[in-house]
Amino acid sequence: MKLLTYSAVFLFINFGALAIGSWLMNNGPQTQWYQDLNQAPWTPPGWAFGVAWTSIMICFSIYMAYLYKASPNAKLIGLFIVQFLLNVSWNYIFFNRHFIILGLVCLLLLTLVVGKILWDYKTLLKYKSLLIMPYFIWLCVAASLNGYIVFNN
Repeated sequence: MKLLTYSAVFLFINFGALAIGSWLMNNGPQTQWYQDLNQAPWTPPGWAFGVAWTSIMICFSIYMAYLYKASPNAKLIGLFIVQFLLNVSWNYIFFNRHFIILGLVCLLLLTLVVGKILWDYKTLLKYKSLLIMPYFIWLCVAASLNGYIVFNN
């Protein structure tokens, strides 16, 4: 029963992060500023971002529930909090403030933190570590999109 409770808590927190991030971006993808940017040819259509983030946060929440049940420690909570803050702040940095270089730095740090979580706990969770892979892969794609914008605008 604890796993279900942990899953619900992490779903609430992670979808809360998506909601906060969406609010902080201030209609970013629909703004003239964003649409005028030279974007990567591999930029997915707008609807794909909602589908991706929904799937990612479901998988990540389940992953975190398993991980927290197996190893509830301060290091894990610290990494999760840093991940949360970087995830939410990117929206504000990139879309609201238009700091594209700082946005890339934020995304790269977020990718490193998620990679560290994956690396540090892969032995403990074994095949369940696959649940964090969509997040890590999406961050790599997002960093490439942000990087393209930095170098081509």
